[in-house]
Amino acid sequence: MERPIIAMTMGDAAGVGPEVIMKSLGHTGLYEKCRPVVIGDAERLRQAGRIVGSRLEVRSLAEDELGRAAYEPGTVNCIDLKLIPHDLPWGRLSAVAGDAAYRYVEVAARLAVQGKVAAICTAPLNKEALQAGGHHFPGHTELLAHLTGTEEVSMMLSTPKMRVLHVTTHIGLIDAINKIEPGLVERTIARGHAALAKAGIANPRIAVCGINPHAGENGLFGHGEEETKIAPAIAACRGKGWNVEGPLPADTLFFRAQRGDFDLVIAMYHDQGHGPVKALGLESGVNITIGLPVIRTSVDHGTAFDIAGTGTADERSMLEAMRLAIELAPVEAAK
Repeated sequence: MERPIIAMTMGDAAGVGPEVIMKSLGHTGLYEKCRPVVIGDAERLRQAGRIVGSRLEVRSLAEDELGRAAYEPGTVNCIDLKLIPHDLPWGRLSAVAGDAAYRYVEVAARLAVQGKVAAICTAPLNKEALQAGGHHFPGHTELLAHLTGTEEVSMMLSTPKMRVLHVTTHIGLIDAINKIEPGLVERTIARGHAALAKAGIANPRIAVCGINPHAGENGLFGHGEEETKIAPAIAACRGKGWNVEGPLPADTLFFRAQRGDFDLVIAMYHDQGHGPVKALGLESGVNITIGLPVIRTSVDHGTAFDIAGTGTADERSMLEAMRLAIELAPVEAAK
């Protein structure tokens, strides 16, 4: 079977992205399952390699060489955009690095839409640097939706114990509550149901969080948000024969989910879903964008400016993100 080509975007060059990529590509088993290519800056990868003590050779690769290049252990293939100055400091906010992070994703998205790569796996970018670089997107999810012309997508966090899909993500809490409405909740559940069905879970067990403490306690807390914004969507999904339960109190729902009671949790807002997943361990989490016309996975951690350039960044989340990208990638797109 043809190994899929996976595009790894380097993320913010001032953060830990280059280091976790070099560490990840030092795991030779990765090359048995895919053909990884980094979209980034070759010299920055070489710097990162020296920091982490890697002996990998970084080679510049032209886009038209993607299908015929050698992808072998000991070598890192990089589509080199040459955007990062040699003396860019590690661990400091940089508009140059923010703009470059956007350019890496832009190239990867184009290659994925064209079918030249089978999936995208992203290293972290810094939202403030992205904005400083002139690109006004809250994060990767919204950026990739823009680049692929996708009207609406959802963010799924996946760990070995739990999957969480978000109705809203990078907006303030008050704005999130205002944005939540039955149609959006139903579409989010539908995207999750379709993703799990495609992954081989025929009748996924889906649990939906409430917004208020105790899911409103029958109107005791809040202003009836569960009844007006969430319950109609759940009823509509049940009408399709889907196994959907809720709205449920988030505090006990996540305990039940990690115990194995559900295949998917629908969280209403960013921190409601991110907090429990990250409490399980950043090294095991993967971010998957659901609803794009391309496959995209990502590490579930940030640029970690506080440790960037020290060689101590943990690559396990990147390895897990690559594993999922390989698993989800359409093989026919990688030939």
